[in-house]
Amino acid sequence: MIEAMDRHSTGDVAMAQMGFFDLSDRYASLDAKKDPLVAIDAVVPWEEFRPTLEGIWRKPDSERKSRAGRKPMDAVLMFKTLVLSALYNLSDDQIEYQVRDRLSFMRFLGLGLEDRVPDAKTVWLYREALAQAGMVEVLFKQFDGHLTRQGYIARGGQILDASIVSVPKNRNTRDENKTIKSGEVPEDWENKPAMRSQKDLDARWTKKHGKSHYGYKNHVNVDRKHKLVRRYDVTDAAVHDSQAVDHLLMRGNTGAGVWADSAYRSEEMEAKLRDRKLTSHIHRKGKRGKPLTEQAKGSNRTKSTVRVRVEHVFGAQTNDMGGTLVRTIGMVRARAKIGMKNLAYNMRRLVQLRRINPCPA
Repeated sequence: MIEAMDRHSTGDVAMAQMGFFDLSDRYASLDAKKDPLVAIDAVVPWEEFRPTLEGIWRKPDSERKSRAGRKPMDAVLMFKTLVLSALYNLSDDQIEYQVRDRLSFMRFLGLGLEDRVPDAKTVWLYREALAQAGMVEVLFKQFDGHLTRQGYIARGGQILDASIVSVPKNRNTRDENKTIKSGEVPEDWENKPAMRSQKDLDARWTKKHGKSHYGYKNHVNVDRKHKLVRRYDVTDAAVHDSQAVDHLLMRGNTGAGVWADSAYRSEEMEAKLRDRKLTSHIHRKGKRGKPLTEQAKGSNRTKSTVRVRVEHVFGAQTNDMGGTLVRTIGMVRARAKIGMKNLAYNMRRLVQLRRINPCPA
């Protein structure tokens, strides 16, 4: 009884407080602090995504057994929820809590205080539907088309690079890891579905700068002029950076130059660029007994002044967007999560470009 009274009195206090603080005043206060979500909401044509989204999220009326039950969450609202999750690298439970807790998130989603908030399970189901249908790539290309129509076409050449995306480490034995690398499932896991469901059989170990990393790679093509991700590919972390080149190179860039670090340097790569009438600005690398000349080192430094722009992209995803840790299991889900990260980055970057150059030539 006392607990019930306490809850009731707490609710009365909350309602009284809402009477003192008008919601519009709170939003005005957020605007004064330059809420970044307002700017993103203004530059993204959300309704253009609706036909694609509803084709996955909603069953046709002819396939629905009944109209009874709770109405499904709006497809665009769910998509915007995934964008929020990517912008701040939030888990499904975290995004549910933050939408309930933060006025800026509620306003971005178009929700009022009394509206239903998507719960963690619904967020997971929605992302899973997009992932299994391969729709994140479609949405990414759709937004790239919008960027082009706005005048932000791929200009100045292409910059290629890859970044490791970590996942929670599996605690496997050496024999289990050996079996997984061979493309098979460890024998002991066959009869333990619960254990198998918690193991990522697609992620791999790799070493970078002497440190071991476990997860995937986000391979990107960034245009030199606008610093937008134009193409991307997702592989396990053990795949060499150069193996994603065929998927990354594009024809639509106005510049013929291609920049990349020395990991991409090979005779095969140089021939590939020549065949496509592209100009190589890939870093040279020394060989055993044949170190780089001072001229070659100077050339690499000059190339680095351009190539560093792709590092700005990865830096933004790591430092300004909550990091890149992927909490899902398997390649299909990792591809969707990493693709959403690249898409959310481009949305965020468009806000910056509008401010820097609102009328691109």
